[in-house]
Amino acid sequence: MPDTEYFTWKHAVTNAYLDIPVFDDFAQGLDRSVYKPLPDDWWIGTSDIVGSTKAIADGRFKDVNIVGASVICAVSNALGHSDYPFIFGGDGANFACPPDKIDAVRQALAATATWAAETLDFDLRVALISIADIRATGRDVRVARYAVSQPVAYAMFNGKGLKWAEDRMKDGENAVEPAPPGTRPDLTGLSCRWSPITAEGTDKIVSIIVQPRSDLAKFEAVTTGLFKLLERGPRNSSPIPKDGPDFAFPPSGVRLEAEATAHIEGGYIKAWFKALYIALVAFILMKTGWKLGDFDPKRYRDYTGYNTDFKKFGDGLWMTVNCSKELADDIDGYLQDAEQRGDIYFGTHRQQSAIMTCIVPSITNDAHFHFLDGGEGGYTAASVVYKDKLKNAQTD
Repeated sequence: MPDTEYFTWKHAVTNAYLDIPVFDDFAQGLDRSVYKPLPDDWWIGTSDIVGSTKAIADGRFKDVNIVGASVICAVSNALGHSDYPFIFGGDGANFACPPDKIDAVRQALAATATWAAETLDFDLRVALISIADIRATGRDVRVARYAVSQPVAYAMFNGKGLKWAEDRMKDGENAVEPAPPGTRPDLTGLSCRWSPITAEGTDKIVSIIVQPRSDLAKFEAVTTGLFKLLERGPRNSSPIPKDGPDFAFPPSGVRLEAEATAHIEGGYIKAWFKALYIALVAFILMKTGWKLGDFDPKRYRDYTGYNTDFKKFGDGLWMTVNCSKELADDIDGYLQDAEQRGDIYFGTHRQQSAIMTCIVPSITNDAHFHFLDGGEGGYTAASVVYKDKLKNAQTD
């Protein structure tokens, strides 16, 4: 029997994702009823950087994040909009897209892999698989929409299909081969101008990954308890400063912006000077508060804070939070107890800063996206901890 929700969407709308109702209370992401199945003929895209752990150890935090976000940006530009579900994971990104533009999406992924290899010396794995093939394994891809502001909602995933597709990619299946040498994706809008967000005093930025075992109800109970712990921190332990992130000149990401647009601007040097000039103008406006045409720097900074993905669900919980040492210790102890009971697996990583990578289609529109990760290891480091525990459990 076909899923009745799927059957209705398949025949009633052109974008099943936008037909999903939004919610604005993050805790509702634990309510399984807010997740809706995407149509069988949609596709799942997965990506990650081979050797990202070593790159992080070498201090290439920003490089890793810009490549992860570049996948989302390239697919957005291939589709001509950002109205599709995606999730940023630090060293990669996963997404779902409709079938009508799958060829353009495949080309964008292939071009992004070539760009990552030729400009930043990264082996970016990319893969595509249909949701029908995922469902044939007994898994699913269900999506919810968490509204962080009026114009922006981030996708949340459950059903174990997304993680399964990512694991198959890492096994070498469903791969999209890199495009011919010299091919470049459209990375218009990709930027990284905000300064690192630094924890003050003895506080730490903590990257947290919590994954369910077999019993989702136990995972949901553990996560609910974690949210209560995080309420002890200012603004529920959000790492985003009350007035938004800071902006320094020159921003550390100018080189990466130039690498992303060199083929459009007529070479790296021209792209670098353009990125530096835009950053200088932005710096002046941010520091003075002056408006320029339709650009309001205070509004832009406010919406940067609203539109940042520091917490999300993607077949598990992913968070980047600001904690006192005492709270971070309590979180680790709480999650260790839950892990020992057999309720979850988890990984955490502490660092002094968080870094932001952005997709800004227009500086005068509030629908800009900001992806947050820990500044000295982040999700990649937390994932290593989690995966080591999983591997040890499987060999016991």
